[in-house]
Amino acid sequence: MLYEFKSKATGTVVMTANVAERILSIIGKDASAQGIITLEQINPAIAALQAAIELEDRETSADHDTDPPEDAESARHQAVSLRQRAHPFIDMLRHAYKAEERVTWGV
Repeated sequence: MLYEFKSKATGTVVMTANVAERILSIIGKDASAQGIITLEQINPAIAALQAAIELEDRETSADHDTDPPEDAESARHQAVSLRQRAHPFIDMLRHAYKAEERVTWGV
């Protein structure tokens, strides 16, 4: 399943279910088939995502300090970070807030 996030202020952001469900969980939203992030919920959502990204960055940094990849092939196969996955969504939220528009999915 795919989630397609939309706002009148931006283009769409499409995510696979597992990524979208993780992001929605971080911002305190149910991963239902449809939903809305209101203007009032945007800044707290951005803050929650940034906090989760910073936590993951610290954990990943600590892991790399103690257990570096054995070779270039191993490094290439490491998981995509929350920072990379959430960046387009955070950008969408910022533009939507600036334009005073909400973000929806499945609607």
